[in-house]
Amino acid sequence: MNETLKVLKERRSIRKYKKEQVAPETLEAILDAGTWAASAKGGQAAVMVLVQDPETISYMSALNAEIQGRPGTDPFYGAPTVVVVLADGETPNWLQDGSLVMGNLMTAAWALGVGSCWINRAMELFDRPEGKELLKKWGLPETYRGVGNCILGYIDGDVPAPKPRKEHYIYRP
Repeated sequence: MNETLKVLKERRSIRKYKKEQVAPETLEAILDAGTWAASAKGGQAAVMVLVQDPETISYMSALNAEIQGRPGTDPFYGAPTVVVVLADGETPNWLQDGSLVMGNLMTAAWALGVGSCWINRAMELFDRPEGKELLKKWGLPETYRGVGNCILGYIDGDVPAPKPRKEHYIYRP
């Protein structure tokens, strides 16, 4: 089987990570893959913010848990790295552009032996005052909207088994 198709088929969302940081050269390769995501008219509306500071990750995780209605939990599953994908909300296809970046990040991570998971509620977080403060801290305009949080790290434990593909996934009328 083609290696790319194999990676797409075998990638899983990981929810348990070792504390060890992803090797810098591996992380750079994953981030680089994100920059090559397709985008509407080549506009590249998305940006990635690399967060490895435990204090900032803990803060974002607590806000995420609050938005989710599950305070005191860790929606980032102890991952040592979070790539926050944002996109300029004033562009028509900001959500689609950012989603493609998320897909590239997760696929590249798996291909390089790194676990990942798309963590939702970035949109809600960066629409709140706390999110606007983070944007300001990172030097980004308030027009940026949250697409997703791509958590990254080395897998701690077993890889989950795939769920069977549903019937009637493909229609050929």
